[in-house]
Amino acid sequence: MAAKKTTAKKKATTSARAPARRKTPRKAPAESTGLQPHDCLFDVEPKELAPIRARIEDEGGSVLAAYRDPLGGRALALAVLPIGKIEPTPFQRDLSDTHHKRLAEVLVKTGRFLDPVIAVTAPDAAGGFWTPNGRHRLEAMRRLGAKAITALVVADREIAWQILALNTEKAHNLKERASEVIRIYRGLLDEDGARAESSFSFYLEDPALVTIGVCYEREPRFAGGAYHPILRRLERFSDGSLDEAVSVHEHLATETLAVEEKVAAAVARLKEKGLTSPYLRSFVVARINPLRWIKGELPSAESVLATMKERASRFNVDKVKQEDLARAGGVPDEESA
Repeated sequence: MAAKKTTAKKKATTSARAPARRKTPRKAPAESTGLQPHDCLFDVEPKELAPIRARIEDEGGSVLAAYRDPLGGRALALAVLPIGKIEPTPFQRDLSDTHHKRLAEVLVKTGRFLDPVIAVTAPDAAGGFWTPNGRHRLEAMRRLGAKAITALVVADREIAWQILALNTEKAHNLKERASEVIRIYRGLLDEDGARAESSFSFYLEDPALVTIGVCYEREPRFAGGAYHPILRRLERFSDGSLDEAVSVHEHLATETLAVEEKVAAAVARLKEKGLTSPYLRSFVVARINPLRWIKGELPSAESVLATMKERASRFNVDKVKQEDLARAGGVPDEESA
């Protein structure tokens, strides 16, 4: 009996544990990794680059050089591509007019394009190439009427997800991060939805961001900051396929938006009562959140959202006083909307 209790307690503790943080690589000894400069040259171009060279030339581009990457030793091609044959991946952050116009001004002043974009081959049906990290440089060159653009062409298309994962971590707020994650997810679905969701945990960062991203797709003014801490505790990446997992995220997004509808109504009633605070929404969400009182193994996300929806629908604003709001914290409503 004691052994069973111990096992149950251990299981509960594991279920409640937050997702593990990524480990930062230890600093390696100086000049201990990768290749020497002369080792990056090819005596004979490897067979793995033949399809890339053929694709570049078929699309009207020119291969300037082929070499081994000095860090991992993988084959790369430096090429000039027709600018009409390269597009940004369809799942990255929105174009900034200000940024690409400023880049164009700098390019005019220097008279040189010195920062090649990364390119991978687009799916065969689309043709051409995708760039996962060069959208603004590409648009700046197009603004200047350029005919071609320099690119490092990578044979492995999966590098696009890895680069986009880095861009996601640089996003300024939750809405940007979640929106970029769901775009990556949609791209993965188009590529091959049969692969396990858990195999892309590095690129997607946090399963709750997928659900929050779906919410933003449906409701751009969604207050994601109030719900992300809750969903982050409850969601885990699935070992099932992406096709299966996205249905779960979309269902949870539906339930989350249903909770938000009830919460918004409660917030409106608080305002009608004359109560003011930049944390009204976070205050209501905190009051209806059952996780505050749960220790050990957590219930499912669906059951937590159902409880929250029920509590929000009967939220009693008459019991709330201005001093209660003064003690509240969380995400200010104007930042999460």
